[in-house]
This record gives sequence, C-alpha cells and structure tokens, in this order.
Amino acid sequence: MNGHFLSLQGDTTSAYAEVVGILRSQSARIEMDDHDQRALSDSAAEDAALVAAALKDLEKFEELVERYEAPLLRYILRISNLNRADAQDVLQEVFINTWSNLNDYRSDMPFKSWIYRITHNTVISTIRKHKSRGMGNTVELDESLYEIPSEELGIEESLDHKQQAKRVRKTLQMLPLPYREVLILRFLEGNDYNAISDILRKPPGTVATLLNRGKEMFKKHWERTSSSTPAL
Repeated sequence: MNGHFLSLQGDTTSAYAEVVGILRSQSARIEMDDHDQRALSDSAAEDAALVAAALKDLEKFEELVERYEAPLLRYILRISNLNRADAQDVLQEVFINTWSNLNDYRSDMPFKSWIYRITHNTVISTIRKHKSRGMGNTVELDESLYEIPSEELGIEESLDHKQQAKRVRKTLQMLPLPYREVLILRFLEGNDYNAISDILRKPPGTVATLLNRGKEMFKKHWERTSSSTPAL
C-alpha cells in the first residue's frame, strides 16, 4: 500500500483529482439508487393509501384507474398481441376484477405487482379463449411498445426504430409465452426480479432461470430472423 501511494507523489494533483472523480462518481450512483428506491417507496405508499381510501370512496378507485390504465394497456398489448380495441376490453375486465377483489389486497405485496398479477391472469384467460382466432394478424405496429435494450439482447444498433420494433415483436412472438412474458416484464416493463416473482407467483430463482433461457432463445431467433419483416 505504501509503495502505491509513494508512486503517486510525483503527480499529487492529478492523482488526487482522479481519486476525487472516482469517489464522486460512486457517490452519484449511490445517490441515484437511493433516489430511485425512495421514489419506489413513495409510489407504493401512495398506492396503499389510495387502496385504503378506495374501499370507502369509489372516486379514489378512479384515481387508481387513472394511474395504471396507460401502463397496463401497454403491458396487455405487449404480452397478448391483441389489437387495441380488444386490449381495451381486457383492461376494462382487469379493473372490474381489481375492484371486485380489492378487499383481498394485502399490503405485504406492492399494489403494482398485485394489479399486474390480475392483468397477467386476465390476459392468459383471454389468450386461451381466443387462441383459435389467430390473434394479432392485423395488429398495427406501435414502435414504442418494443423499444428493448440492445446491449442486453444483442440487437443491432444499425437498425432504425421501426425496423427494430418489427423484428423485436416478431422475435418475441416466436418464444413460448412463459419466456416471452418474463422478457417483457424485465426489459420492456422494467420490473426487478422480486416484482416479476410477485406477478408470476414464481420464486426469484425460477425467474432468473426463465430470463436466462429466454435471452438465449431470443438471441437465437433474432439471428435467424431476416432483416425483412412481413407486412403487418
């Protein structure tokens, strides 16, 4: 250790500046992580308060609907490939189911995970009911639904947004539902392992396994997918 510090004596100013820069960078990351955690905690606390109020006042439940209708609709569209009108019908059913079961909600699970769980179950039920219809053949592409991190799944940076979105959607559709959904929850919905575990009711270790296998399958299918995408 002494030898290391002695080697810095010839350029004390630059060495000091480098150390300070590293420490500041680490401090900034810690502060950012703390800020994210506080934001998540604040959001969960607000949800819990709204749920408690909604049990007494229907207007408070409408606030929960307003808070979650946009993200849940995106989730439904991503996982099911339903058209927007059918997805809206599923969303309405989700909120009816949520209201009907609101007394059963327990605050040991974040409300977000709980309502995503209800959405998951409702979508799976819908997929089973309409499987014979060949859902999604005429669905219009919404690029914002398929902006997936390229560094995580080996997607070419050279593709434009629309071309990339087409290929991401096509590749996801090739995967069995359990793998498709876990990739969507992690990389498109931004959930951590614990939240995914709550939503899917699977242990975190199982979630990790599904993610690893899903990423491998995605990369394999992505490489096999040609740059041309069939008409929507």
